[in-house]
Amino acid sequence: MAEAWGGAMGPLVGAIDQGTSSTRFLVFNAKTAELLSYHQVEIQQKFPKEGWVEQDPKEILQSVYECVEKTCEKLKQLNVDIASIKAVGVCNQRETTVVWDKRTGEPLYNALVWLDLRTQSTVERLLKKIPGHNKSFFKNKTGLPLSTYFSAVKLCWLLDNVKEVRQAVQERRALFGTIDTWLIWSLTGGKNGGVHCTDVTNASRTMLFNIHSLEWDTELCKFFGIPMEILPKVRSSSEIYGLMSSGALTGVPISGCLGDQSAALVGQMCFKDGQAKNTYGTGCFLLCNTGQKPAISEHGLLTTVAYKMGRDKPVYYALEGSVAIAGAVVRWLRDNLGIAKSSSEVEKLAAEVGTSYGCYFVPAFSGLYAPYWEPSARGIICGLTQFTNKNHIAFAALEAVCFQTREILDAMNKDCGIPLRQLQVDGGMTNNKILMQLQADILCIPVVKPSMPETTALGAAMAAGAAEGVGVWSLNPADFTAVTSERFEPQINPEESEYRYTRWKKAVQKSMGWETTEPQVDGETSIFCSLPLGFFIMNSLLMLIGAKYISGNCK
Repeated sequence: MAEAWGGAMGPLVGAIDQGTSSTRFLVFNAKTAELLSYHQVEIQQKFPKEGWVEQDPKEILQSVYECVEKTCEKLKQLNVDIASIKAVGVCNQRETTVVWDKRTGEPLYNALVWLDLRTQSTVERLLKKIPGHNKSFFKNKTGLPLSTYFSAVKLCWLLDNVKEVRQAVQERRALFGTIDTWLIWSLTGGKNGGVHCTDVTNASRTMLFNIHSLEWDTELCKFFGIPMEILPKVRSSSEIYGLMSSGALTGVPISGCLGDQSAALVGQMCFKDGQAKNTYGTGCFLLCNTGQKPAISEHGLLTTVAYKMGRDKPVYYALEGSVAIAGAVVRWLRDNLGIAKSSSEVEKLAAEVGTSYGCYFVPAFSGLYAPYWEPSARGIICGLTQFTNKNHIAFAALEAVCFQTREILDAMNKDCGIPLRQLQVDGGMTNNKILMQLQADILCIPVVKPSMPETTALGAAMAAGAAEGVGVWSLNPADFTAVTSERFEPQINPEESEYRYTRWKKAVQKSMGWETTEPQVDGETSIFCSLPLGFFIMNSLLMLIGAKYISGNCK
């Protein structure tokens, strides 16, 4: 972080980093990539029913305004002129779905978060329309399997279940967008001329976008029943979309937009075919740059758009392994079980034992993503003994993140044919040294963490600063600042690593097939749903009452 700066400073670029658990605004020096200042606000997640995950779009927007204003105040305290901020980039949690009224600017429902599982019955209904019930039927167009994860099925659910959304669509006043679209529209004027757009990386996560033609696909929209007039215009990841319409940065162009995982790929400078990074946030996401041709995975990975750095620049693709629960498992240990007061305390608990003592944790809270794509899975902790305590469970939770990464790395190596020799990492969880060492041990390759871990926000800032009409950030590799990093080498033998990984995979198999979409009574199964069992219990109760009555009369 920058100390008080009294002299002249080169151009600066801001980045809005809107994630699943928090919003941040960060400001970088465009010449050195140095982080000068930032502000962060935690975002509330709502769980109205089991498997449902929602957020308030207005709370998200307000958190952005707050972070921008507070960061600008901090810069002034450092004697940095905020007029030096020449552009703003946006990176965001992907797939999360918002529908709002373009006349009032009001959301028509809470945002359905990417983790949300309510659409499982929607997925099953749609599968019945597909020949052979093949969930990979649209993979050649979209790079994605049919899953609760992506925006199209969330939008289907909103149209089917929320009358305000249906009515607004019928009256042509509804707009749809992922979080980037909602923010850019709101920040550039909202109902008073806001720009309704998204970029290719976010569009590629909706399941409505053809990743080859880079356009919304008429056939896909028809299949999902989505009216195309509510969709945003698709732009490149680096161009001026519009100007900030209020606050301390009024008039500053918003000129970069990337889904958070694509932003991290850019921030890690993975511009060459075969370069990869793994981001540890709420979930865990391994992306490998595959160049200008999309590679279709045969091992459960997704094909996604990596970036398109300008209107006339080529599009680059990536293979992606997506894990739903990574940092979220630490938050669950803290908030749901209460075994720790903070994330750092979870690391401390794990460090005290240095082993899970045969305990394995599969945090399939939202089913299993890559490489299984198994929505019926649910979280399990197995291998428990009377010796197991909260320290072992904390260790098993961290180990689970590493095992999940091993699974998607194995799939990546099979698809690419050339095994990665080291893994570049970023994200909030990389501050956990126990986790990073565990990751190196389980992968049997070095793990490399940059000393400046804010690579997601850095990627958004790079895209914004490099945009035509801004031009303050060079994407020429020769101009990149040397990045210092911390390296974690494997410290256990491969045989032990393989033994633990095999046991983990056994636990994964046991987590599958837990959940069905059969209706339940008020979310719980009643014992009286079973007729024979109901008769048995009623007869037992009558016999008990009769026996008490008889014994009372015999006294």
